[in-house]
Amino acid sequence: MKKIGRMIIRLFRHIGLFFDKWLITPITKLILKLMSFGKNFFKGFDRISGRKSTLLVVSLLLAFGVFIVIDQESNVMINQYAEILYNQPVTAVYNEELYVIEGLPKTVDITLIGQRRHIFLAKQSPSKGVSVDLTGLKPGNHKVTLKYTQRLKSLDYKLDPSQVTVTIYEKVSENRSLTYDILHQDSLDTKLYISNVDIDRSDVIVKGAQYKLDQVASVKALLDVQNIPNPRADVILVKDIPLVAYDNNGKILDVEIVPKTLSANVTITSPSKEVPVKVVPVGNLAFGKSIKSMEASLSKITVYGAQEAIDQIEQLEVEIDVKGLERDKEYNVTLKKPKGITELSSKTMTVKVTIDNSSSKEFENISIRTENLDPNLKVQALSVEDRQVTVVVKGSEEAINNITASDITAFVDLKNYGVGEHEVEVQVTGTDLKLTYASKTKKIKIRITEK
Repeated sequence: MKKIGRMIIRLFRHIGLFFDKWLITPITKLILKLMSFGKNFFKGFDRISGRKSTLLVVSLLLAFGVFIVIDQESNVMINQYAEILYNQPVTAVYNEELYVIEGLPKTVDITLIGQRRHIFLAKQSPSKGVSVDLTGLKPGNHKVTLKYTQRLKSLDYKLDPSQVTVTIYEKVSENRSLTYDILHQDSLDTKLYISNVDIDRSDVIVKGAQYKLDQVASVKALLDVQNIPNPRADVILVKDIPLVAYDNNGKILDVEIVPKTLSANVTITSPSKEVPVKVVPVGNLAFGKSIKSMEASLSKITVYGAQEAIDQIEQLEVEIDVKGLERDKEYNVTLKKPKGITELSSKTMTVKVTIDNSSSKEFENISIRTENLDPNLKVQALSVEDRQVTVVVKGSEEAINNITASDITAFVDLKNYGVGEHEVEVQVTGTDLKLTYASKTKKIKIRITEK
C-alpha cells in the first residue's frame, strides 16, 4: 500500500510540474512583460498586480480558460462517430395500378454521423426510412434521389447509393393457364401416392411490363408436400399454395400474379398389390455344374406406388449372380423397386442355391411361335424344318425329369419385320429358370405377306 501511495503522490507531482512548466510559468512571464510595458501608465494596477498572490490567481484563471477551450474542442472531435445501417428497405411512392418500376434497389446502406448518444437515440426512435417519390413521372428512364427521414436533426447521414436510375413501364395484364408442380415428394410416406391435385381455378391474371409478359412460358402452383397437414389416404384441402411464373429456361420471372395464392384438394391414395417373387439366375455356372434348386425366403411381396405401375406389374423379378458358381451358396439380396413403385413390403430376402452335376436332354418337335408381328401382316414358314425345332435342355437331372415339352417355348421375334422373305433367329425359354434352353436350329426362313 505504501508503494502504491508513493506512486500516486509521484503522479500528482508530475502533473503539477507539467501545469507549472507549460501553463503557469509562461502565462506569468507574459503578464510581467505586459506590466513592464504599461508601468508608467498603470501605476495603481502595477501595485496590485505586483503582488505574488494576484499573479497566481490570474495565471490560474487564464490556464483554466485555456483548458476549457481545448477540452471543448477535443470533445467535439472525439464525440464524432459514424455507424452504418445495412440493408435498409427502400419505399417508392407511385401509382402501382398503372406502372411497373425497374432499377430501384430493394435496400440501401445508411451511414449515420454524429455523437454516439445521438446515433443511439436515432436507432431507437421510429423513422420513416428511405423513400423516393416517383409521383408524376412518365414511362421512361429517370434519375432520382433517395431520401432518408430521421427526426433527430443533430445527425448527418449518407446513403449508398444516394441516386439511382429507374425505368418506368406501363403495367399490362394477361390471362394465363395454370398448372402445378409437386415439391418434396420424397418426404411423403412411401406407401402413399398423390393421385390427383384439383386446384380451385384453371387460369390466373399476370401483370407487369409487356416485355416481361412476353417471356412468361408457364405459371405453376407449387404444392409442397411438407405443407400438407397430416398426410394420409384421403382428400385433403391445402391452402395458401404460392404461384410462380417461369420463362422457357425455367427461370422465375418477377411479375405480379393475381391471385398470389390458391387452394387445392389433394387426393392421396395408397395403391398396393401382392405379386409373386421370381428368382432369375444370371450368368453361367462352372463347367459341368447346374442349379438343382433355389429356395427363396419370400414367395410373394406387396408393392406400393402409382396405380398405373401396379396394374402393369405381374411379378417381382429378383436377379442373383451365379457366374462361375460350383458349390452351394446362400444369397442375401436387397430388393430393387421397379419403375413407378415407391415401396415394397420387404426390403431384403435370402435365396439358397443348391448345385448339382449338369446333364442334358433333347426335346423334339417343339413348334415355333411368332411374337410382335404387325396385326396387318401374316407369316408362314418356307419349309417343314422351319416350323419345328429340337431343343436341348441342360441342368440338374432331377429338374430335367420334372419338365415336359409343354414347358418349353420356341419363338421368333418379328418386331420391325415387314413384307418379304427373312431369316430370323430362334429363341427358346422354359418355365423352370434353373435350366438352360437352346435350339439346335439357330435360324429359320419365313415369308411375311399382307393379310
